[in-house]
Amino acid sequence: MRRLRSATRCVLAQNRRHIRIQPQFLVDMYHPRYTWLTDEEAKQRYHQAEDHLHHCNLCPHKCNVDRYKETGYCMIGAKALVSNIGPHLGEESCLIGTGGSGTIFFSGCNLRCVFCQNYDISHVAQGEKLGPEELADWMIKLQDVGRCPNINLVTPEHVVPIVAQAILCARDKGLKVPIVYNTSAFDALESLDLLHNLVDIYMPDFKVWEPKTAARLLKSSAYPEHAKQSIKKMHEQVGNLKFTFDGLALTGVLVRHLVMPHYIEESKQIMRWIAENLGKDTFVHIMEQYFPHAHVGKPKRGKNKDPEDVRYAEINRPIRSSEYEEVVAEAKRVGLWRFENADEYGLYA
Repeated sequence: MRRLRSATRCVLAQNRRHIRIQPQFLVDMYHPRYTWLTDEEAKQRYHQAEDHLHHCNLCPHKCNVDRYKETGYCMIGAKALVSNIGPHLGEESCLIGTGGSGTIFFSGCNLRCVFCQNYDISHVAQGEKLGPEELADWMIKLQDVGRCPNINLVTPEHVVPIVAQAILCARDKGLKVPIVYNTSAFDALESLDLLHNLVDIYMPDFKVWEPKTAARLLKSSAYPEHAKQSIKKMHEQVGNLKFTFDGLALTGVLVRHLVMPHYIEESKQIMRWIAENLGKDTFVHIMEQYFPHAHVGKPKRGKNKDPEDVRYAEINRPIRSSEYEEVVAEAKRVGLWRFENADEYGLYA
């Protein structure tokens, strides 16, 4: 029922675009950041992306491989592997696109989250290989044919050089809508430097707080530190989330956090970090839709295992309403107030 209510709130928000928003979070005239670049700057940025493909170091793994000749941790070469393209009504659609964002789902990833809610896309390398020009053509199609208010790039952390080149190509082809970078936050700072003034809305997840939890559930103990660094960098680039008068987000950071059973205290710590390091005006989406997926709940390996024993048993259930409300209460206690569930928590004045 809670998920149904969230979807209902989203629909209501889409049909109530006249609701007031605080003046400091309004944008009257806005042009996507990639239009701010001069032609010479755009050309230089394109070549910088090319250099990174030859010495890949744009995620924390820093494999340093030539992706034209071999692959690193992500197993993706010099072209992006795309699993799906089209308008998409996701969790934040009531903010970033009333009719659905023009979404490009990239296959593969640079984390191995055991509970991945998009396991069939992120963990399974399948889809169509597309280069920058082809991706740019799809961005134009989504803008013109799909009537999408933005281009939403989902799990692009491992294909940033290709994405950067595609945005620059699309700029030359007439792209005019904002770019949304939808990320796990396992990004290298060099990657965000390459994306500076190419991305309008950063939409990072902050998944877990403790390195030992990240090692167990994400297969990278380095995740929390990299997430903190990258989310701060994103906020430095684009600031707080801002909207049109009718409630469509145009620029800024939207931080997402998926509440999971057993790790409620880590969720609270993440809320405190956001308030202290990004500011209390940071827009936050506290997500409640966790369910066991991917490797969670599968039988443990080994000959002498108990048939009742399952992998990652501590998160082998959906969250309870009380757990979700506990995290929301902590977020409000530390001063956060801009939440995705606008009707319930007062996004609008």
